[in-house]
Amino acid sequence: MNATRDETGSNTDPVDIETMRATVRRTLTEAPPTGQLDTLALTLRGHIELLVPEVEAAAGRQPRDSVPRYCALACVSEARRKLRIGDGSTLPARVAVAQKLARSANALCDHYQNLNGS
Repeated sequence: MNATRDETGSNTDPVDIETMRATVRRTLTEAPPTGQLDTLALTLRGHIELLVPEVEAAAGRQPRDSVPRYCALACVSEARRKLRIGDGSTLPARVAVAQKLARSANALCDHYQNLNGS
């Protein structure tokens, strides 16, 4: 993704796909320490909350009968459902919730990149 930079060289893009995907990878492929699980889940929730309106806007620029638009909007709907699930009270439930959030964030990243041509 080509980041937009301001006059100071700072990234002005609202979406940092590389960072989001790193969080997803960490959640799905590594065994995060129990103490970091809640932080990862919270971070993933933030990524999803940022991605949802971005993906919706990109989908809105597609033709109404577009398959990518339909798939992206279905993904957005599913991501919103995932945001409503609790954090889980047991360790296995907390791990499962974090993994569900990670898969949702990853799918939104895919749609964001596909719809924006990056």
